[in-house]
Amino acid sequence: MISGICGFVGSSLARSLREAMPEAEVSGFDNFSRPGSEINRLALKDCGVKVQHLDARAASDMSVLPDADWLIDAAAMPSVLAGVDGKSSSRQLLEHNLGSTVNLLEYCKVRKTGFILLSTSRVYSIPPLAGLPVEAMGNAYAPARDASYPRGLSSLGIGEQFSTEPPVSLYGSTKIASEVLALEYGSAFGFPVWINRCGVMAGAGQFGHPEQGIFSFWIHSWLRRAPLKYIGFAGNGCQVRDCMHPRDLIPLLCQQIATTGGDAPRVLNVGGGLANSMSLAQLSTWCEGRFGSHAIAADPQPRPFDLPWVVMDHSLASRVWNWQPQTPIAAILDEIADHAAQHPEWLEISRP
Repeated sequence: MISGICGFVGSSLARSLREAMPEAEVSGFDNFSRPGSEINRLALKDCGVKVQHLDARAASDMSVLPDADWLIDAAAMPSVLAGVDGKSSSRQLLEHNLGSTVNLLEYCKVRKTGFILLSTSRVYSIPPLAGLPVEAMGNAYAPARDASYPRGLSSLGIGEQFSTEPPVSLYGSTKIASEVLALEYGSAFGFPVWINRCGVMAGAGQFGHPEQGIFSFWIHSWLRRAPLKYIGFAGNGCQVRDCMHPRDLIPLLCQQIATTGGDAPRVLNVGGGLANSMSLAQLSTWCEGRFGSHAIAADPQPRPFDLPWVVMDHSLASRVWNWQPQTPIAAILDEIADHAAQHPEWLEISRP
């Protein structure tokens, strides 16, 4: 069972799990608060996935769910600016991202259902990442070669040992609190828990806008010649993120579902890593080569929580589970571009 099944990540996982585990029954629920999510309900129905209209914030909704062996939590308000941007309240954020977790864990407690939480790179402490010495290598930032790195950070990216000390943003705090609650519930009530801290997800069909789904938003906007802007960091677009396609999680999820015990680490980083990282300026160069030129505005004024270089080090997942992302960033961008060409209305559909 998948919560948030009609979001980009949830629906991608549902379709991919159907292919990877044809003997399994895949179902899920969604509150359809995200623009465009209704589209995914029909597509999931066509591939044999049952979808219910329920809200994880309501304990009474969770009480009517059928039994499941595993619950994958892919529901959240995923923007780091959620609760502080004037578009959503801090209480809404807490109800969606933390209150819902409590209700899902209560369901797992009663049904003895395994729980897999899709967490985020934004659980990591902001001050040391914001203050990381970087240098521009071409048109992308990289950690300064002569700098001393904080514990848990290397040239490969942010590792699981990096500090989660506040501040991590209100959004990040709801996710780290959900992680702790999940581990405590699993220990206290005897059901397995896995936590996968995901980097930026990207792929065709993502409902992108500036605060989340940035790769999709940028490509769709470039093709439609919609306004684009480099924000902060001197307006140069050198800030770097890694990205990963949700379907690349499937081999890891299948192993975790098959492994209820053992001493494997319960918390893992899963992201695109250094090989799948790119700056906004580099993404613009890619878009120009694909679609032609387009003017980019610049706003050097920094935004809260913006960071110059966020790359997930997935070395632990590689060592323990032999996992690494399979879809190269070039293939992800091509997939998004093809989808953008076929769906000229997508920016309007996904606008919040």
